[in-house]
Amino acid sequence: MHVKVCPVRYKNVNCVLSDSKSFLHMESVYHQDKQYVKINFQSQDNRGAVYDGCIFDGCVFYQVDLSDCNFINCTFTHCDLCLADVSRTGFQDVRFSHCKLMGISFASCSTFGLSFSFEHCLLQHSVFAKLKLKMQQFNSCKLQEVDFTGTDLTGALFAECDLERAVFWQSNLEKADLQNSFNYQIDPEHNRIKRAKFSIWGLQGLLYKYEIVVMK
Repeated sequence: MHVKVCPVRYKNVNCVLSDSKSFLHMESVYHQDKQYVKINFQSQDNRGAVYDGCIFDGCVFYQVDLSDCNFINCTFTHCDLCLADVSRTGFQDVRFSHCKLMGISFASCSTFGLSFSFEHCLLQHSVFAKLKLKMQQFNSCKLQEVDFTGTDLTGALFAECDLERAVFWQSNLEKADLQNSFNYQIDPEHNRIKRAKFSIWGLQGLLYKYEIVVMK
């Protein structure tokens, strides 16, 4: 069997291919600078695909298997990604705006170059446990019951986010900004909050376990 080494447009990757069919398959999963509008990805085999510089507008990824995919410099707007499988999935410079991302375990995604932002997104019941999310941005997001256990959120911004029943345990919130967020409960004894910013209206969320009544 003839084996050849050929470059594919993956960054910093060479592949060993056994035949021309394998090469065509590898090429078919690479998508660059494309725009997808109101596409339903539920009927497609998306595993292992690479999307570079792509835009997704109004697309459906509900319960879709996105394992081993890579999204590089992509934008998702008004998309439904609820319960999507993102095991070993790469997110590099990815922006989510007005998207549904409920029940996603981001803790299982690839940590290589991990970088994403969320604005006006629904993220209820999602998991970010033990990820390094320094300077992470959540803007006007629903974060109820999201799991931040052991997450490094140094310098993160939570702007006007609802954090009701969100789990912060052994989390690093140093220099994080939660001034405009609400409904959070954060135990200073079990989280690092040095130089974190809170509003006076959020003090009750730091003192909840002492059953202190904070008068406004």
